[in-house]
Amino acid sequence: MAEINKLQIAFIHPDLGIGGAERLVVDAALGLQNKGHSVSIITSHHDPTHCFDETRDGTLRVVLYKPPFFLPRSIHGKLHILLAHLRQLHLTWHLLRADGTPDVFVVDQLSTCIPMLRLFASKRVVFYCHFPDKLLATGEAIEEDGDSPPKPLHNNAGLLKRLYRLPMDLLEEYTTASADIILVNSLFTSRIFKRHFPSIKLDKDGKNLSGGQRGSQGGPRVIYPGINLAAYEVAASKDEPREVTLLRSDRPTFISLNRFEAKKNVALALKAFALFIQHIGRSSKPSHIQARLVIAGGYDSRVRDNVDTLNALLRTACELGLSWCLFPVTNEGKGAPFIPDDISPQSSLETAQVVFLPNFTTAQRSLLLTSENTLALLYTPTGEHFGIVPVEAMACGLPVLACRSGGPKESVVDDEPRNSVDLADWSVVDSSSAETSSSTRTGWLRSPSPEAWAEALAAIAMLSPSARSALSLRAKNRARDMFSLDAMSAGMERAIRDAYSLGPVTRRRLLGPEAATWIYICLVAVSIFTLGATYTIVWTAVVLGGTTLLGF
Repeated sequence: MAEINKLQIAFIHPDLGIGGAERLVVDAALGLQNKGHSVSIITSHHDPTHCFDETRDGTLRVVLYKPPFFLPRSIHGKLHILLAHLRQLHLTWHLLRADGTPDVFVVDQLSTCIPMLRLFASKRVVFYCHFPDKLLATGEAIEEDGDSPPKPLHNNAGLLKRLYRLPMDLLEEYTTASADIILVNSLFTSRIFKRHFPSIKLDKDGKNLSGGQRGSQGGPRVIYPGINLAAYEVAASKDEPREVTLLRSDRPTFISLNRFEAKKNVALALKAFALFIQHIGRSSKPSHIQARLVIAGGYDSRVRDNVDTLNALLRTACELGLSWCLFPVTNEGKGAPFIPDDISPQSSLETAQVVFLPNFTTAQRSLLLTSENTLALLYTPTGEHFGIVPVEAMACGLPVLACRSGGPKESVVDDEPRNSVDLADWSVVDSSSAETSSSTRTGWLRSPSPEAWAEALAAIAMLSPSARSALSLRAKNRARDMFSLDAMSAGMERAIRDAYSLGPVTRRRLLGPEAATWIYICLVAVSIFTLGATYTIVWTAVVLGGTTLLGF
């Protein structure tokens, strides 16, 4: 056995590009490496021109098993998940043939490889579930407000897609159930996991009970994503970039940082801000009439959702009687936004009540988060799995106004004790991130109503300097104690050591349903490359429909 103080750990991640999941994997790997462990990241895709620096400059060891040409990401924009499974099987095959195996595997996003790693490598596996793929793939959204149980909002999948997804969803559940310890990014995700994967039995520490182990049933262990707190410290700069100078203002400012996507519901911030401006004249601070709202986020003119969402927001601002300005484009590679002719002309940057900032730079982001004139972050999405932006705002001492649903209920502290989260659920939170009884407000959690949000904006604007300073300190302390890289890496290390302490895996035969699912996957793969996608969908629909009617 390896020395208990130092383990060989391998992360398996399908696509090592740039994104939230990739940032979490990189940060977790760095944290474990800094603790003395030998860490590598194994992937099917790693583009040196589109990746995090730590995976390119040699800081982290990256092992690439590039899939063959006949395993593309998709075929005519379809079959993404089936090909993703096959690409990971290709990766697993080469990994098992390589010399030497790690002491513990950490897998995230795709669980396909877990049974193979345990069966043929006899190693323990920790699985980090960002969110069930079965819900992401069908477009099913989950709403959770207050103490009410989560409920589906919508499902965009048609009948054929549901039939195609059925074996994939079964495969996801069966393979996920093979993991020794299961982690998630929030209590919200933990509750969704337990609801949609009812066959997976875990103890209160996220350990698998399917092997006959004894223990009280719980759920996946929560390890919150961490952020690099040092990156949010204000650094003096003599040569300020022009795009930062233009954005700087003495006006009271509310900010919204989200991609320009319809699901982010940024229109809520616009409507609430309009109500705030309309009624602020009653306050004792008429200077707030000059307040502005900066809406910043990722934008790509090639993405239809980005274009439609920005145009819809511009129209909403005009309908609400708000003057607006589109900040000069700083990233020409993403394309300049096109403004339709039916939208009223924009105002100057100095006088506009709403400033739209597509593709903000890192320097602009830092200015918005750290400026003494920024009053609060408005986080409009509902049902977010975790949501790192509110944590970034708290790290900068900003109050956060967010919807009372999903991850923000855990990151943001309102007046309500523990944000109305069921106390029983808090038993699954890693002990290093437990909330103390002395926690007080770091923000406001409200239902997604413009009226409720406008009232919260007024409360934020009226904070006294001493109250704002105290809230700022509480927010920074909470971000440091619960959402730092140190807290995340400590939780990951604890989970990995718990898995390693279980000892070598005892080999077993594949379960009947699991074996049947794998046979089905192989038949579908062969059929696609011989008969084509259309015929494959037809015969799979007939087979699945027949077996469903027969009660299988």
